[in-house]
Amino acid sequence: MLRAYGPGCDGGLLDAGKGQRIPDGATWIDLEEPTHEEDKLVERCLGVAVPTRDDMSEIEPSSRLYDRAGTLYMTLSVLYGVEEGHPKSDPMTFVLTSDRLVTVRYVTPKPVRSFEQEARREPALVKDALSALHGLLDAMVDRLADELEGVSRETERLSSQIFARDLRAERISADRLTSLLTRIGRTQTLLAKVRETTVSGLRLLAFLSASEQLRDANGSPERFSSLSTDAHALVDYSSFLGDNLTFLLDASLGLISVEQNAAMKVFSWVAVVFMPPTLIAGIFGMNFHYMPELDWRYGYPAALAAILVSAIVPFWIMKKRGWI
Repeated sequence: MLRAYGPGCDGGLLDAGKGQRIPDGATWIDLEEPTHEEDKLVERCLGVAVPTRDDMSEIEPSSRLYDRAGTLYMTLSVLYGVEEGHPKSDPMTFVLTSDRLVTVRYVTPKPVRSFEQEARREPALVKDALSALHGLLDAMVDRLADELEGVSRETERLSSQIFARDLRAERISADRLTSLLTRIGRTQTLLAKVRETTVSGLRLLAFLSASEQLRDANGSPERFSSLSTDAHALVDYSSFLGDNLTFLLDASLGLISVEQNAAMKVFSWVAVVFMPPTLIAGIFGMNFHYMPELDWRYGYPAALAAILVSAIVPFWIMKKRGWI
C-alpha cells in the first residue's frame, strides 16, 4: 500500500497504475508491504532506490545506516505485536532526501498508526520531511516509554507476589511457581525487544545527527538531540528493570529450591519415623522355630507397643528440636 502525507495530501491510498505520480506536496511517502509497481512508482518520481526486504534485514550497521548521493538510508528495528501478547521486532527503513521522507515497512506498529492519524488531523506535523521524521521517531520513543512503564508495573506486581508479607510456610503450589516463571519470561522478552528498538533508534539518531542534512536544517538538530537524550534515558531505565527481573528470576528459582528441600525434608523425617517400626516388624516377622516371643502370651501386643513407641519417640525428638 502506498500513502502520501503533506500539504494537500490526506494520506489516502495511491494507485500505482500507469501514468500515476506522487503528489508534489507530499513530504512523507509511506510504503506498507509495497508491491513491485509501488516501488517503481516511488523510484521513478523521487529518483531514489527503494530497499527490498532482504536489504532491510541486514544487521550490520553499514547496511542499515548509509548515505547514497545525499540521500540517507536508515533502518530501524521497530517493536510491534505487544497488544497481541507476542512482542516482536521488524525492520523499518527511512529514506530521507532533501525534501521527502519515504518509509518502507512490512508491519504496522502502533506509533506509526497513531502518527498517521495525527498527521491527517494536523498537516503541520508533516510540513516537511524532517518534521515527519521527527514526529515518527518521537511517537516511537513515547511508545517505548509507555511499554517500559508497563514492564515496571509488572515487575512490582511480581515482586509483591514473591515477597508477600503474609506468605506462610506451607508448600508453594507448582502452578504458582510456573506462573511466576512464565510471567517473568514474558516480561523479559518484552523488555529485550524494547531495548533492541531503543538501541537501534540511538544508532539511527547518532547517524542522523552527523549528517549534513540535519546540520543545515534550522532548529532540527535540537529537536533530534532531545530525542537522543530521551532514548539514552530509556536505555538506562531498561537496564535497571533488567537487573530487577534478573533478581526476581533468581528469587523465584530460590523458591523452587526451598520447595524441593521442603519436600525432601518431609520424605526424610517420614523415613526416620518409620525406620525403627520397620526394623521391629522385620525382626518379629521372621518365623524361626526358636523364638521365645512366639510362645509368649503377650508377645503380639508387646510387639505392637514396641512398634508404636519406636515411631513416636523419633517423631517427638525431631519435633522438640525443631527439625520438623
